[in-house]
Amino acid sequence: MDNSLAIKVDNLSKVYKIGLKEQKQETLVGSIIDSIKKPIKNFRRISRVRQSEIQQENADQFWALKNVSFELSKGEVLGVIGKNGAGKSTLLKLLSRITYPSTGRIESMGKIASLLEVGTGFNPELTGRENIFLNGTILGLSKKEIDERFSEIVKFSGIEKFIETPVKRYSSGMKVRLAFAVAAHLEPDILIIDEVLAVGDAEFQRKCIGKMQEISDGTGRTVLFVSHNMAAVKALCTRGIVLKGGEKVFDGSQNAAINYYQAHLDNAANLDYIDDISKAPGNENVRIVNFSIKPLDGDIISIKSGVRFEVLLYNFVLGANLDITYELRNSEEIIVFHTGNYITTTNNSRKGFYRIASEIPSHLLNSGLYFFSIIVGQNQKTALFKGRDMVSFEVIHEASENHTRELPGVISPILSFNTIYQGE
Repeated sequence: MDNSLAIKVDNLSKVYKIGLKEQKQETLVGSIIDSIKKPIKNFRRISRVRQSEIQQENADQFWALKNVSFELSKGEVLGVIGKNGAGKSTLLKLLSRITYPSTGRIESMGKIASLLEVGTGFNPELTGRENIFLNGTILGLSKKEIDERFSEIVKFSGIEKFIETPVKRYSSGMKVRLAFAVAAHLEPDILIIDEVLAVGDAEFQRKCIGKMQEISDGTGRTVLFVSHNMAAVKALCTRGIVLKGGEKVFDGSQNAAINYYQAHLDNAANLDYIDDISKAPGNENVRIVNFSIKPLDGDIISIKSGVRFEVLLYNFVLGANLDITYELRNSEEIIVFHTGNYITTTNNSRKGFYRIASEIPSHLLNSGLYFFSIIVGQNQKTALFKGRDMVSFEVIHEASENHTRELPGVISPILSFNTIYQGE
């Protein structure tokens, strides 16, 4: 392997057998006969050659990861993006040697520390102190080297009072704090982190992201980071790969990867039934055929870009005099706005497609995750269709002259100020 590389992945796949249950006999005689026949059954299974049998076996397989290849240079910070079930966690488990691939090859250079699940790598019966030394020893550090880092690890974790307490008594948040502090401060060559950081509070997450930036920028160490938080991926990573159904569908800069994910795999893109409107959300009155969300400016939806959202619906009702209402909520279930508009202004509404576009200006929505609900009504009285949380999108913080850092609040407007000196 090239010395400039930290990791090389070649045609990596992981397949699981599903839906296979061994038939159990209910009688002693049946169990004895079954044990006699088992070698013959196994031989026949191995010897199958008929195509129908091969196809049946394939139906019992689930490919969590399929033919994934990439190279990661030393010092790179890679974000792994994808919806739930895309294969992100499986990839990290393979890279961490927690499980082994069905096919393909992984080459890595250097010590790997991974933080994949709450409490991973901890012995619950040991204290926090003892687990720090245990993890350090596994990474190949001497007692002296661990002693030199011990105080910094404990301080970063923020659980000084509980360091002599067995880990089995820790909360999930405490385990994550200690696990990250250990993984980050024992100086591995490659640091692998899953969505587990979401367990911690917002302040600790920011602290972790800052530490990961320090690790990659200051020491040239390699980081692999899985997250649904696009703002964290944008802030931390230099590159991103997107997984879908266990396969790699994109590999590029972190901004390009985020843009690809939002355009192709996020909920907005999944709401597309142009080819078969009979399957679109709705009923005999109206169906939402397509809902697209895009930035007004640039490639990524951010505070600075603004948002354009466009709905394509099909109306089945003559003379419906349709109106449409949007409700936007954030991840804390706070309604950001509730607004609507008539599609037609007369009583001769026609059957067919209607495209409704609108925009949210830049510097209005704060960073965070948002959910669109849609209500299509008739004459502002009768609801023909209600669709809650039909699509979601994330607004990413981008520093500007007015907003150099993330600020609290539902909205983040730029206001004009007129300051007049009034004298002493």
